[in-house]
Amino acid sequence: MAIQRMDNVLVVVEDLDTAVAFFQELGMELEGRTVVEGSWVERTIGLDGVRADIAMLKTPDGHGKVELTRFHTPAATGAGPKPVNTLGIGRLMFVVDDIEDVVARLRAHGGELVGEVVRYLDFCRLCYVRGPEGVMVGLTEELG
Repeated sequence: MAIQRMDNVLVVVEDLDTAVAFFQELGMELEGRTVVEGSWVERTIGLDGVRADIAMLKTPDGHGKVELTRFHTPAATGAGPKPVNTLGIGRLMFVVDDIEDVVARLRAHGGELVGEVVRYLDFCRLCYVRGPEGVMVGLTEELG
């Protein structure tokens, strides 16, 4: 077997506290925060002079994790909202109990509905929400 599991997804942000609050409002639990620096991290990610704050959050079932990282040095690059069809990781998708409630709560934390909440057949309702610093999350409410 090539892999055992997917451990986490990295999201680089400028405002770590705002991003943590957004994902906590979504229902994720903060596992912990730490600072990383030194030669081991520099050798791992191929950057010199790394100093970063990291917050690790997990989904309620404990299987999915999001790592939020704020680089102090070197500075992060390429900020700004990207359209959904940009190459690379486009969004993180979460299953929620009440999509309208989650959208309303995320709006209070800077979330913006990208399009609208739509129904896909008899399977689900779904939407995309752009969060702090352009982070895109998809929300799905399963039907029936």
